[in-house]
Amino acid sequence: MRMDHDHGCGGKRGGARSEGRHGGWQREAVLSALGAKIASKMGGRHAHGMRRQRMFDGGELRLLLLKLIGDEPRHGYELIKAIEEMTGGGYAPSPGTIYPTLTLLNEMGHVSSEDVGGGRRKFTITPEGEAHLASQAELVAKIIARLSALGEQQKHTDGAPVRRAMGNLKAALQGRLSRGDASDAMLLEVAALIDEAAQKIERL
Repeated sequence: MRMDHDHGCGGKRGGARSEGRHGGWQREAVLSALGAKIASKMGGRHAHGMRRQRMFDGGELRLLLLKLIGDEPRHGYELIKAIEEMTGGGYAPSPGTIYPTLTLLNEMGHVSSEDVGGGRRKFTITPEGEAHLASQAELVAKIIARLSALGEQQKHTDGAPVRRAMGNLKAALQGRLSRGDASDAMLLEVAALIDEAAQKIERL
């Protein structure tokens, strides 16, 4: 508050600071409350944590890629999309994760690669790769089951109508709070409405 007094000499400048105060951290606090209270109930774990947490342990990603390549030759982008589809959109590995793993599989002699143009390489499993995959069949089945379970969970927690409604609410909040005239009383009222909606969802 002292900094606002010391530097807010002009009315216009003071108004800008007021807008920044109410339209900045307080607006973010309200939007954060929306995400934490409503999104957590309707798939919030996925929205805030599932894509960031470690999905694979040890050599699991190598085995999964080897299994997918063993099913049919693929290039990197196809492998990313295959995993994303398997999880119902719940997880998609980054190119920075996929391509070094493919390089390692190639160096291990488990896959071979062919330049198919456009800067892309298609990977095919080798006899050595097939033998390694067969020796790890039980672990591969567990990995596939885990990712498929994530896909089933995603179907139940990421419905399009809910995403649309949450998007509408977020847009309404941003539009109203961006005007810069939000009082403390209004912010408390908005937070109370969000709390009420979250409590009703929890009772469903």
